[in-house]
Amino acid sequence: MRVAIFSDVHGNAAALDAVLRAARAEGVEALWCLGDLVAHGPRPVEVVARLRGLPALTCVRGNTDRYVLTGDVSGMVPPIDRPTTPEQFRVLADARESFAWTRGRLVASGDVGWLADLPLERRATLPDGSRVLLVHASPGRDDGPGLQPGQSDADVAAAGFGSDTADLIFVGHTHVPGERRVAGCHILNPGPVSLPRTPDDQARWAVLDAAPTGYVVEHRCAPYDLTRVADDLAHQRHPAAAWLADKMTHRP
Repeated sequence: MRVAIFSDVHGNAAALDAVLRAARAEGVEALWCLGDLVAHGPRPVEVVARLRGLPALTCVRGNTDRYVLTGDVSGMVPPIDRPTTPEQFRVLADARESFAWTRGRLVASGDVGWLADLPLERRATLPDGSRVLLVHASPGRDDGPGLQPGQSDADVAAAGFGSDTADLIFVGHTHVPGERRVAGCHILNPGPVSLPRTPDDQARWAVLDAAPTGYVVEHRCAPYDLTRVADDLAHQRHPAAAWLADKMTHRP
């Protein structure tokens, strides 16, 4: 059993295509997607078309998928729905315009229902009996802090990560690839397909090899033309193009 795991596509069809090409080259049999599919990128409709065309896809929703559907941005980390400075008000306006633009595209393409039907969590069992949980941020949540670098084991366990939940949990959300073993649970973040918070601009994903004798998970990355994607925001007349281009190219 060979599975590609990826998260945080964010309307970036070029980055998703790079991951799918690399996954096909590695002979994967299934694809597991951890949410945040459409918001904050120039090609949300194309992303959904790619995903809906995959015959062996298992997918959950992310917090920005929910924001696209509802317009409610509470729960973001850091919060943007309680602005106090002119810059914070601009960020809130850009975020709301981005979600509204994305929703409009999906309404026009008829894909809103597909997005709305995505579940919060999905589960699977590996050939060796290991219990797997797929979720965007943390068990039972599509938002909140997620799995952050530097968190104590106690904080990770308190967020619901533990062997009583699953043996292996795949999460996205933080846009930082990572791996932890806490409370008898193996937790892995494959990193983001789009909007990385790492110095390189490659699309991140992971590959799971599972057999009756056990499993192995390895991180992967795939190159793509980030500059062209950022320029495409303006070409698509995205109302928050400048804000999103900065999010795509700025690194901490």
